[in-house]
Amino acid sequence: MDLDVESMVARLAQSLLVQGGRMATAESCTGGLVASTLTDTPGSSRWFEGGVVAYDNRVKMNLLGVPEETLVRYGAVSQACVESMVTGVCALMKVPVGLAISGIAGPDGGTPEKPVGLVWMAWRIYSRVWSREFRFAGTRRQIKIFSVREAIAGLL
Repeated sequence: MDLDVESMVARLAQSLLVQGGRMATAESCTGGLVASTLTDTPGSSRWFEGGVVAYDNRVKMNLLGVPEETLVRYGAVSQACVESMVTGVCALMKVPVGLAISGIAGPDGGTPEKPVGLVWMAWRIYSRVWSREFRFAGTRRQIKIFSVREAIAGLL
């Protein structure tokens, strides 16, 4: 974990501890890297409940409650999908704070409409949900690392 991300996680942890909140993650293209990064911090069990790696759409639907219609209409890499994922993971883990990520890390799998590097993220703090689209360039690993940084920054 680089120092910048480490300091962001420390700030996030402090905020959650002060407010008595716990959080969870729902990840697709990052494959659990956000959860891994968060749990690199000693004492993270006091504020991090857990995470779901929802790589396959069946997991998004069956575990996180993403409607099949959302996946058919908008795809897994979409605002509608990540907003449903974050709501689902917060309900599943019974936590007020969550984040969700779905994207195309490459090197293949992209299309002209949804190119490699397209990543959607959503965050939830209590009843407030917001989302954002990102377009990252780089290798698969770089896109995953950029995604982790932005996902954590989004909660700050």
